[in-house]
Amino acid sequence: MEFLDKWERKLGWMSFPGLFRYYALFHVMVFLLQFLNPAIGLALDFDLEKILNGEVWRVVTFLFSTSGLSGLGGLSVLFLYFMVIIAFMVSDGLEGAWGVFRTSMFFYVGIAGLLVANVLFSLIFWVTFGIPLSIPITGLIFYQSAFFAFATLFPKVELLLFFVLPVQVRWFAIFSAAMLVAAVLKMPFVIALVAICFIAFGSVNYLLWAGIPALRGKARVVSSAKRKRNFNKTKSSPESAFHCCSTCSKTEVSDPELEFRMAEDGKEYCLEHLPD
Repeated sequence: MEFLDKWERKLGWMSFPGLFRYYALFHVMVFLLQFLNPAIGLALDFDLEKILNGEVWRVVTFLFSTSGLSGLGGLSVLFLYFMVIIAFMVSDGLEGAWGVFRTSMFFYVGIAGLLVANVLFSLIFWVTFGIPLSIPITGLIFYQSAFFAFATLFPKVELLLFFVLPVQVRWFAIFSAAMLVAAVLKMPFVIALVAICFIAFGSVNYLLWAGIPALRGKARVVSSAKRKRNFNKTKSSPESAFHCCSTCSKTEVSDPELEFRMAEDGKEYCLEHLPD
């Protein structure tokens, strides 16, 4: 993505070190506030009608809204702990691989995609059904796009499952993607179609920064391996050899230790099959 190099020279001031770390901490803070006041989540959700009526903070706070969750049980606390730990690891890993500016742009594009998706689908539902749409899983999609990018770049990094069993991060990503697909498949057709489009908008940053480059890199590796196999096959074929035994068809390529002689019949033989 060479155009990002030009952007960095002009828009370097937009670099935000540790952006994803702050995102995770804000998410935890909102979750704790929701425990004190369950209505806080609804006050932060994306609601186009309320935004147009002056509640403009929702344009930003929808990323941290956890109105789809409630309570503060043991599992919730454990989930928050792992979310923060993994978010810190993902943030450091992406910034180490891409640099602060590119990583910041990755998150900005993800935020823009989710904002466009919320506005677009809210308008569609508002015009069609008279009710603006509110999707409380926006933050989850934003988090997953970053996690999938990390798993694509560092698939063999290990996490301790249940604090004991080491599991490569790519298996966590595959399991998470499978759960997401299973959840969509359980939805009615129209809702599933909306969910797929929404997820596609929210994952555009992953596709541009990690998904498509990974596919291109895999294609180059496969193409290079194919060329190498063809080269070796051509190199070891009798047609490419200078000497070839008329009896056993061995060449100096297939067996470099062989010696060859011309017989009286005008044909070439290795010493083992050379006629008397």
